[in-house]
Amino acid sequence: MKKEKLLTMKLNGLSHNNLYNPLNSSLIMPQQDTSAIKERIINYIRHRGPCLPVHIAKEIGMSILFTSAFLSELISERRLKISNMKVGSSSLHFLEGQEARLENFAQYLKSREKDAFELIRQKRFLDDTKQEPAIRVALRAIKDFAIPFERNDKIIWRYFTIPESDYIEIKPLPKIEPPKPVTQIIAPIVKEPELDIFSKEPVEKEQAPIKKPKPKPKRKSPSSQKKNEKFFDKVKEFLSKKNIELIDIEGFSKNDLTLKVRRNGKEILLIAFNKKRITDKDIINASKKASEKNLQYMLVSLGEPLKKLSNLIEAIKDLSGIEKIE
Repeated sequence: MKKEKLLTMKLNGLSHNNLYNPLNSSLIMPQQDTSAIKERIINYIRHRGPCLPVHIAKEIGMSILFTSAFLSELISERRLKISNMKVGSSSLHFLEGQEARLENFAQYLKSREKDAFELIRQKRFLDDTKQEPAIRVALRAIKDFAIPFERNDKIIWRYFTIPESDYIEIKPLPKIEPPKPVTQIIAPIVKEPELDIFSKEPVEKEQAPIKKPKPKPKRKSPSSQKKNEKFFDKVKEFLSKKNIELIDIEGFSKNDLTLKVRRNGKEILLIAFNKKRITDKDIINASKKASEKNLQYMLVSLGEPLKKLSNLIEAIKDLSGIEKIE
């Protein structure tokens, strides 16, 4: 009862938060039974399923401000749950047991996140190490639909409506070495010596040469995928620290990683080099990539840039042009 009284006082502008403003009549509401309003919200969501605050506000005939206050109370009381995904700028509110109905809003996911959603819905379980880098990032973003768990020191993702107990690990078949080729040694053909009719001495014939097997060509060792994944993880950690949002992966190789990101509300191209030193050639190539996409660009590497390169960038920052004197 104390909570309900306090909420009623806040909503009527009687608390020390100064919600009441005599110049703004939209913030004034008559004394009402808060428990009755909460029950109206619960019954509406029970009937309709996951809802946005704007729909709930319309149903109970209150402003978004007051509706949000009631929703916060219901979430703190664990009577309501809130989605991680956003429809526009708002989360969905739903009751426990209505999680499966969140599928109806999967259309609002971003392109990469929608690809990851469709993949895990079809496969039911995904091994994190076997996914493309873009899918791995997207799986971590769709927390409503992709639930991780560990199995044999590996991260496995399950579709949110599939229980973990359904997972069956498919062990790879043991490698069967192909049989080694049998070296066939051709024995020399020995014939009876012929007699010279005149000398009556045996005449020896030349023996057939022994064929030696050709040496097998050496196989080239495959490039290590783990090094690429380790570098990608470093770049993700850098983006997280700098509050930079990853939008899409434009290119990925062992030497560099090209990403479209959002920094301070603006889309730019970020090129990360898997080395300590950036050369002038790297800057020129990065500039061409950014120019093709009509974006500004940002460079990152594993080390500090050379001092002369930093001085050059600082010197040309305000340069308006270079012309030839005729």
